[in-house]
Amino acid sequence: MEHKLEHDFLDKEMFESYDASFEEAETIARPSLSYWQDARRRYLKNPIAVIASIVLIIIILFAIFAPIFSPYTFDQNNWANSNKAPTPEHIFGTDSLGRDLWVRCWEGARVSLCIGVLVAFLNATIGIIYGGISGFVGGATDNIMMRICEIIAAVPQMLWVTLLVIVMRPGFLPIIIALSVTGWIGMARLFRGQVFQIKESEFVMASRALGTGKFWIIFKHLVPNAMSPIITSMAFAIPSAIFSEAFLSYIGLGLPLPLASWGNLASDGANVFLIYPYQLLFPSILICLTMLCFTLIGDALRDALDPRMRH
Repeated sequence: MEHKLEHDFLDKEMFESYDASFEEAETIARPSLSYWQDARRRYLKNPIAVIASIVLIIIILFAIFAPIFSPYTFDQNNWANSNKAPTPEHIFGTDSLGRDLWVRCWEGARVSLCIGVLVAFLNATIGIIYGGISGFVGGATDNIMMRICEIIAAVPQMLWVTLLVIVMRPGFLPIIIALSVTGWIGMARLFRGQVFQIKESEFVMASRALGTGKFWIIFKHLVPNAMSPIITSMAFAIPSAIFSEAFLSYIGLGLPLPLASWGNLASDGANVFLIYPYQLLFPSILICLTMLCFTLIGDALRDALDPRMRH
């Protein structure tokens, strides 16, 4: 005879039944996110990336609006106020010609940021087209195209840039062209590798079977699915282009005066650094801060766009 204790029995009254409909039972508690939605969610969960984005947005807003609302212009000389230390009237002080450094720094931000973004965009465009064709066609075409890249890359980038700027004369457009001569090679190699991975996918093979043209497959299927590393590379290419422009301006191959760029301002400030250190300090801080923001954003994008990080 079996003896069961009272607590071994469960009474029905202790439970409450829940009658869920079939639709409710099939409902997913957590909404399904697309690849880009999930990447955005992971990016916004990174506090360092969010802070860097906010700082970068503030810099861009000042670059747009500060010269507009300032009572001075970037090329306005005032010999009576030359080499003035920072004051409420001249927040960053003035240079040797009495020009307001606050306006010149933000005018330089416009130029330097434009050069960085345009160079990165141009490198990405050329790299996507060149690397996409090379990776998709393959075979002898791929070998020839990659050998061309190796020949161009054999010459140091700064040598290319210096020679081209000297030949074309310093200016906004020559600097962009010079910085893009070899900058696209890394993008092309990266995109080519992505194309090699994706071109044998089932959806690409199905598109081929339906008679879709090669260029349509490249730009309709391969480009959207291989863009994540390109976006990350562009985030790193922008500060690299800004630094290259600053270096060219520092050695006298940048924008001609009186145009302002961060490189020009740093070069002018370095000449009088021992006497007027603020003339080098402010443009240098803006250069470093902008490059740091782009680098942190690039790191965050690399983590956010990595499919292996998705959960």
